[in-house]
Amino acid sequence: MATSTRPDLEHHPILPHDAWMAARTALLAKEKAFSRLRDELSRERRALPWERVDKDYAFDGPGGTVTLADLFGPRHQLVIYHFMFHPDADAGCKHCSFWADNFNPIVVHLRARDVSFAAVSRAPIDRIERFRRRMDWGFTWVSSGRNEFNYDYMVSFRPEQFKRGDAVYNYAPMDMEHEDREGVSVFYRAGDGTIYHTYSTYARGIDPLNTAYSYLDLVPKGRDEDELEFTQSWVRYHDGYAE
Repeated sequence: MATSTRPDLEHHPILPHDAWMAARTALLAKEKAFSRLRDELSRERRALPWERVDKDYAFDGPGGTVTLADLFGPRHQLVIYHFMFHPDADAGCKHCSFWADNFNPIVVHLRARDVSFAAVSRAPIDRIERFRRRMDWGFTWVSSGRNEFNYDYMVSFRPEQFKRGDAVYNYAPMDMEHEDREGVSVFYRAGDGTIYHTYSTYARGIDPLNTAYSYLDLVPKGRDEDELEFTQSWVRYHDGYAE
């Protein structure tokens, strides 16, 4: 029988204030070291070499065709969230929706730092728009259903890849259960209009972009997912939780 990793909150250690402060400041030293390491990792991420984007991707937006260049608007940097939304589905992925609930409030702040933001899915634009209105989201969201964008950035997989078992996700071969997966890709547009792909991250690489998880990591129970059928089986669309 597997040993439960859920914390025993009824028998948790209790200390007087001075001893609690000593334990807390000892952990603070580790938190500061982690922050410095995170800053170093961020610098190394920004220093990665880029690759030129040679394809002219055309997406379907609510107002018609939108190019990758159009998604930048007047800015030089673009963040794209690869949102799982199968062409035959009526709604986007619950788990991507969990992340997407973070997007609306930050877009204005990203724009102030020369960054545009968009979500991209393979679903037809009319289904995307219907679901976006249901969720009351205002961020830019376009369909890649008529181009190779999802496949080129390794977040969608063709039937023949499933048959051969050679789908690549998160930079490694993987047996895939779904035709689409989640991720984030970053692009830079130079002064001459050339677009470069600078970074992509997948799977748990997108964890820091979910502020709800950041808060859950602070509370005594943490994410409290270890004993669930699968990690995020508790997640619902934000209009689907019973209060």
